[in-house]
Amino acid sequence: MRTGRLIGTGRTADVYEADAGWVLRRDREGFGDAAAEAAVMEHVRAHGYPVPRVRPGGPGGPRTDLVMERLSGPTMLRAWEDGALTPDEAGAVLARLLRQLHEVPAFRSADPGVRVLHLDLHPDNVILTADGPRVIDWSNAEEGDPGLDWGTSAVILAQVAAGDGAMAGPAAVMLAALLADPSALTPDGLAQALRRRAANPTMSRDEVELLPAAAELIRSHLG
Repeated sequence: MRTGRLIGTGRTADVYEADAGWVLRRDREGFGDAAAEAAVMEHVRAHGYPVPRVRPGGPGGPRTDLVMERLSGPTMLRAWEDGALTPDEAGAVLARLLRQLHEVPAFRSADPGVRVLHLDLHPDNVILTADGPRVIDWSNAEEGDPGLDWGTSAVILAQVAAGDGAMAGPAAVMLAALLADPSALTPDGLAQALRRRAANPTMSRDEVELLPAAAELIRSHLG
């Protein structure tokens, strides 16, 4: 497959045009496992969860390259920036996507309490297509307790809300909307999410230093 122009970039990967209707996401760091990620995506899609279609193969090999359906639409973050989505709506969509995901059975474990976890579900990993939201970037996906997934999304939003950037206010509203309905967030799930974020090598020093304030902000919504 020939790759075209670069159309997106993230903390660890780049996205290129590929064949008509497809894109190639290439991991720059070399630590990802695209084949395993594709298997998770196909598993949740088979259970009706909204993810892009994937297909095997890519010029860089299965560990670095993931070929997936090209989606048309803005990210949830971009939709908010363009005024097409309110922070309340964004938080509610994230909550709905988490609840829907945790209805999908695990693909390895037979424990009924274990579910597929995305572990990076935030507004820049949701594409708003004409057919509804689609969740991308499953490189962190695992199986486990849904409380960790809720904790991870909450911590990501709370880190932004605890900062002094332009997104702080909207992120605080998104966080409140995320946690407004009954969720599976637990003290243990939050503690695990905080530990993982602190140990994440892609976190800057400033982001790590925001974690205590982020934790307090989340706890203020839990009563």
